[in-house]
Formats: sequence, C-alpha cells, structure tokens
Amino acid sequence: MEYDVVVVGGGPSGLSAAIRVKQLAEQQGRDISVCLLEKGSEIGAHILSGAVIEPKALDELIPDWKEKGAPLNTPAGKDRFLLLTETESVQLPTPPQMNNHGNYIVSLGNFCRWLGEQAEALGVEIYPGFAAAEVLYNADGSVKGVATGNVGTGKNGELDGEPGIELWAKQTIFAEGCRGSLTKTLFERFKLCDGADPQTYGIGIKELWEVKPELHQPGSITHTVGWPMDTATYGGSFLYHLEGNQVVVGFVVGLDYQNPYLSPFEEFQRFKTHPAIKPVFEGARRISYGARALSEGGIQSLPKLTFPGGVLVGDTAGFLNVPKIKGTHTAMKSAMLAAEAVVEALAGETGGAGVEASAYSAKVKQSWLYDELWKVRNIRPSFRWGLWPAMIYSAIDTFLFRGRAPWTLRNQHADNETLRPAAECTRIEYPKPDGVLTFDRLSSVFISNTNHSEDQPPHLKLKDKRVPIEVNLAEYDAPEQRYCPAGVYEIVGRDEGQPRLQINAQNCVHCKTCDIKDPTQNINWVTPEGGGGPNYPNM
Repeated sequence: MEYDVVVVGGGPSGLSAAIRVKQLAEQQGRDISVCLLEKGSEIGAHILSGAVIEPKALDELIPDWKEKGAPLNTPAGKDRFLLLTETESVQLPTPPQMNNHGNYIVSLGNFCRWLGEQAEALGVEIYPGFAAAEVLYNADGSVKGVATGNVGTGKNGELDGEPGIELWAKQTIFAEGCRGSLTKTLFERFKLCDGADPQTYGIGIKELWEVKPELHQPGSITHTVGWPMDTATYGGSFLYHLEGNQVVVGFVVGLDYQNPYLSPFEEFQRFKTHPAIKPVFEGARRISYGARALSEGGIQSLPKLTFPGGVLVGDTAGFLNVPKIKGTHTAMKSAMLAAEAVVEALAGETGGAGVEASAYSAKVKQSWLYDELWKVRNIRPSFRWGLWPAMIYSAIDTFLFRGRAPWTLRNQHADNETLRPAAECTRIEYPKPDGVLTFDRLSSVFISNTNHSEDQPPHLKLKDKRVPIEVNLAEYDAPEQRYCPAGVYEIVGRDEGQPRLQINAQNCVHCKTCDIKDPTQNINWVTPEGGGGPNYPNM
C-alpha cells in the first residue's frame, strides 16, 4: 500500500501530524494521501497520561475545538503543591511552571479518540489494531515505510490471519511515544543521538477512581513531592478531579533510581495511605489502572529529528516539559511543525522527497516550543543533587535567571547504568495490600483490560537467556520483578536451587520500563500482534 505520508502511532502527536498535513494540503489545493497506524485495538486504547492539558497547541491546530465538541470538560481549578513527610503535609508555593490557570483536566485517551474523528473527517486513513513491526528501507538507505506484523498466529506457529502489510511512503512520521521500538532502531542506524545527552525516563503509574459526591471537587489539582520517596530519588504524585465524580491519582518515579529493591508500583500504593491523600478515597471504587514510561531528558537529550525519508515527533523524540508536568501540547506542536516541513518536502521546496535537517529543526528552534523547553532545561538534571538542593536551585533558576542561566546541566547517565548492587542497598519492606485502598499487581492488570493472545510469539525478547540469573539475580536480586508494574517478570524455582526467569508476557501493559531499566539492556521490547495490550476506557 502506497501513501504520500505514513504516520506510526495514534497518540496526540501522530494524530496532530496527520491532521496538519491534511489541513495544509487542503489549503494548497493538493491531494496528499495520509495513513496512520495504531497498535492499540482502537485509537486511545493505549493512551495513558495524567492529564492536565494546556490548550495552546490545540488552539493553533483546531481553533474551533469547542464548537467541534473536544472533550475538554473540566477547567483546571485550585492548585495545591504539597511536601509530604511520612505523617504530615506542608503546602508550598506552587511553582510558576505548574500554574494551571486556563488548562483542562482530561482523559487523554478520550481526547485522542476525538482527534481521530477530526483526522478521519479530513480524509486520513486510520488503521487501529495494526502494529508497525519493522522499518523498510530503499536501496539508497532512506526509509521506505513500515511493515506490520502478522495478524493472528495459530497454536502450532502457523499463520491463521492475514500476513503482514507493507506500507510505503514518501515520508514516514514516527510518533510511537516514549521509547518507541522502531525509533530505537532508527537511533542506531542513523546515529540520531550522537551529540545529545543520554535520555532519562520516569515511570508513571495511574489509577482512575469513582469517589463519593461529597468528596469530589471538580477541577481540583494536587501535586506532591517527598514521602514515600527518599530525598535522593526523583518522584512525585498527582491527584486530579475530573467530571462525573471521578478522580485520577498517579505517581511518577524517575528511572534513574539506584536501589534495586525499589518498586515504583509499591511506592504508589504506599503513597495513597498518606493522611493527606487517603480521605479522598473513603468509600470510593477503583475503576481502572495503567502505567507508562515518559521521557524526562528535556532539550539536552533531543535526538536529531530528521533522517532520509522520515521524522520524529512527540515523546518518541522527547518533547516533554518535565517541570510543567505536561507533554501533550509540546508533542502536538512538534508534530505540527514536522507536518509543515513534510508538506514542503513533498512539494519539492526543500530538496525533493527528503525533509532537510534544517527545515524541521529550524521550525522547532523558531517556535514557542523550543523557548519553553530551553527555559526549564536545568530543573530535572538538578535533582541528581537530591530533593532539597534541587528545589533551592530550581527556585534560583526560575526566579533569578528566569530560565536563562548561562550554563546547561547535563544528563550524565542512561537509567540502566544507575542501579547499585543489591549487596550495597537496603531491602525495602512494603506493606501487604488491603484490597480496598491498596492492591496487588495482578488485580491491577485485570482492570487495565490487558490481553495478549497466549499463542502469539512473546514480544519481550532476551538477547542472552543467561543474563537474568547470572547477572540480574546474582548482582541486583532480579530488579525486573520490582520495576515492572504488571507482574510480567518472576523468578521461579529459587527454593529448589534452580532459579529461572519466567516472563508472563500476556500481563504487559506496554509501559516500556523493562526496555529502559534492565541493567545490561538484555530485554528488548518489540511490538506484539496488533490490538494486544491494555484497553484503557477513560484514561
């Protein structure tokens, strides 16, 4: 199947890119064919974010979004920023980057479903349930498009569905989100990360609750730092009140943590028991659960955005404003700028079929997107000094230098390099879940509606099957058992003296944490069959 443009990924950036290409084509009286692939069973099925959305990019992309029924139904209200100790909370001044006046609390999945409708109305062909599994190349080495995986695999390994499909394009836009499986291969082939700092990540874990009407405060926004994290570990929470007596609660842990006994999932469960948080959930009902990694490296870690035949947009490149705790508007803006460069390239304005590196990059550097990310570039890296020095520095950087400090703090290490041997660390004893406020992994995965066909090939690949026992277990006490928020990895046979790693791939919620945090990078996350994974209804 041949198109002018193929978009890989149906999140905010991919959909924005597709919409903008079609808008420009219509304005110029041109016919540009656009196809978008989404590995989830439907648009929005794999989308997970807090989320408070800043409508700046949406105003530019679809100015009449209110008239078109965009699901931005809950204006942001009062902001609270709390410092937690184990038993107390102290309200701190809200940092200016976290001021949410004019923003909206949303279900990002539902927002993407609406964006998908806008894209289809413009003529974008959207194919959910099709996972782009391979990048295709022309003879000259440029990207030719992508191929999907086989659809359906029989019990004996034979195909019982349609074979994979090749989609050829003059330009391919990669919008896979954080730690894209195809984007990783592009980084290596085209050396896109040369000259950039190592990317650093966080894992965000989220639950959706229905609370008592008398405890519901539509528009209320709370963020916290401190407990249960120690002062050396980056992390914090969010608590947002949506419409319909719904509250989202979540926790983010920086994946540069050092103690292999730390479990982001258990830290999140423990957080909900704090006296300042627990009362919100009195008599409440948990509706959904999910987890997703996010790129935290900022502008220092941005890779080259273009390569022959394609571009990177959104969080697959790393356009996240970490101090603002927002990435939707920046992802959308990057995609809109990429779409403009792609349309110019298709018209032969910037060198024929290729997007010149200067075209897209120049548009980014001349936009509010670059200026916004540049001003906050030093805040996340400063947390390597610990919570208190980082907060002091962040205040100085924000109020004295206004983001224009004459230096740039670097991201020094990849997250898989930061774990210390288990023998050097203190084991963390987590309380057992009560099944009312705190839960175990498997009951959580159940309400994420995650499903993978058990007879499909595992999508979690080990480069060396000896490493989990000889390295991970021996040196780090098998941290994959704890950093995975879905119970995918288990060490079995330990009591019998024959330990082995069991991979429960059907539990995977596609967060990508294992691909990031595995100490030797021995775990490789590849796309499962299309449609597999979580099916988030309102996340």
